Amino acid sequence: MTTALVCSGGGHLKQLSRLIPRMEVDGRRLVDDELIWVTFDTGLSRTMLEGQDVRFVRYTKPRDYVGVVRLMGDAERVIRGRGVDRVVSTGANLALSFLPSTLTRRAAFHYVESAARAEAPSATGRVMVRTPGVRRYAQYPWFDKRRWMHVGSVFDSFRPGPRRERSVNRVVVTAGTTDSYGFRRLFARVAEILPPEATVLWQTGSTDVSDLPGVEARPRVPAAELAMAIREADVVISHAGAGSALTALEMGQFPILVPRAAAYDEHIDDHQRQVARELERRGLAAHCPVEQLTMKEVLDAASRTIEVVPDPAPFPLVSSATRSDR
Repeated sequence: MTTALVCSGGGHLKQLSRLIPRMEVDGRRLVDDELIWVTFDTGLSRTMLEGQDVRFVRYTKPRDYVGVVRLMGDAERVIRGRGVDRVVSTGANLALSFLPSTLTRRAAFHYVESAARAEAPSATGRVMVRTPGVRRYAQYPWFDKRRWMHVGSVFDSFRPGPRRERSVNRVVVTAGTTDSYGFRRLFARVAEILPPEATVLWQTGSTDVSDLPGVEARPRVPAAELAMAIREADVVISHAGAGSALTALEMGQFPILVPRAAAYDEHIDDHQRQVARELERRGLAAHCPVEQLTMKEVLDAASRTIEVVPDPAPFPLVSSATRSDR
């Protein structure tokens, strides 16, 4: 079998890369297939997928449906040229680009809704619900069970660890690397509350922080360097993006997740509140709106740890012979 692993960058890529080792069809692990990755060309994707079979495609912004159509030609060339039997996607835009060619050629299409969508499907997910032939998986059990299957979550791989005593000397503050939206409120608030002697790595993305005292902006930090800084930090303060949250959890950190707000033009909607609330419910992170962030929350987060579950449950995909896609 040839399986195409299709997703946008950032959190979509982090989720799919963590889920692939757990995915199986009829008891056979997906890692035994011939795998080809299709994603955007970023520093993170090049680091994560080094040595693997990858087709990089042009970046399209969220909800850029003209870009989605333009990438359909790339999708057709991959599906036809590689003889793809199965597509597995965690979204977002690239899932839509691959949908027509996959279904036309009668390959199986498996769509896993992002863990960032804990309460309702994304725009891509809503398209998948209306498309016959798509096998749909929600990472939360309270989705509509007539239209979505729940077989697990990427967050099942983590659990709360023991408390520790730690002062706040090294801090990582990250808003990801998105070019589309800034998050000035986060950086201004953190600069206000942190002690001046703290050593801080500021990954600012597209946010202009040139007038914020003490903020030494780095729009993009190489993935390996960022991961090491997070591992060695006393506390991690992050926007509530699924990718940033997963990186913190992988490094054993209990992050403070500060959701972006659409009202301040910080994102297309308020879905970051969903992932922050879900991780707080699991005891894996603190959900803290900007205006509620104080040193009390910072000190509490610094005292907590996260453990990786050594053998999480499989994530079974529905076989192509099963009609559960209507």
